[in-house]
Amino acid sequence: MLAPLLAALLVSGAPDAVSTQTPVPQVSPSIPSADQPTDLEDITVTGRRLDEATRAFVREVGAPARGRGLARWRNGVCVGVANLQPEVAQYIADRVSTVAQDLGLSAGAPGCNPSVLIVATQDGDAFTPEFVAERPRLFRVGGAGMDQGAAALKRFETNGQPVRWWTVSAPVDGDTGQIVVRIPGGVNGGQDAGGNDSPMLYAPNTEIRAASRLSTQIVDDSKRAFIIVDVSKTGGVTLPQLADYLAMVSLAQINPEADTAGFATILNLFDDPVQTEGLTNWDLAYLKGLYDTERTRQNRNSARTEIVASVIHAHDELTAAQDQTAPQ
Repeated sequence: MLAPLLAALLVSGAPDAVSTQTPVPQVSPSIPSADQPTDLEDITVTGRRLDEATRAFVREVGAPARGRGLARWRNGVCVGVANLQPEVAQYIADRVSTVAQDLGLSAGAPGCNPSVLIVATQDGDAFTPEFVAERPRLFRVGGAGMDQGAAALKRFETNGQPVRWWTVSAPVDGDTGQIVVRIPGGVNGGQDAGGNDSPMLYAPNTEIRAASRLSTQIVDDSKRAFIIVDVSKTGGVTLPQLADYLAMVSLAQINPEADTAGFATILNLFDDPVQTEGLTNWDLAYLKGLYDTERTRQNRNSARTEIVASVIHAHDELTAAQDQTAPQ
């Protein structure tokens, strides 16, 4: 059962292939939280306050691979959804793809190889370790700066959350998209056409266009994402809410342990579904800022500052657009 799902990442397969299972239940009433989170629109008292709040949000939710910067998808995504009823699976795939397109990415057509694989199950804690064990190299590729390590993978298998995710990224040449770190086995296992060991095939060669201590052409690209939905724990949310949540964790490297109670974000969905209707301005500004930034800073702190500035710019654009469409 598991092998075909994982093989879909390596061979052709319809991204919306599904099997029948329990659909996502609808929202049930719950008591609103006493502490109302701060929405992005409310942080307009001073530029410094907006800067500080944005910096805190980026710091809290961003979860890059160890020693690397925040990754994003380069050109597009192909969303695969499994183990849900066809209409539910299609809705989720379409919603994630639409948000991706809003960020300037392309959406995979039917038959594409899924780069984002969303799998529903009735028991996430039992299913996920088996899922990982089927093809462990898809989760721990072995290249430097491509994942968060063995301890994080263990938490992914056992965290008990309604939705859990694992992302694989890679340091690449920003111009060509070529991976710039050695992956175990290399090209042709490190051997040339004649079967002779060749050091040149163990690691790629990257042509540096300009040496600089301040800027870099090496950036981080998302390569695949695995998302497990435990439908036994989603009884308090609607399908549109769940789809927005899945879009957020599919398109950015999100810390599954982030404390976002002080922000109005879709990431609070399972703590307060009544107050969390969908993607908020915090979320949209974060995603847009991530995808708009140039990512050229060599220093990781400077790179994060660059993203913060981009998120603030995205917020300003969102606010201006809303002001233009608001009734006079």
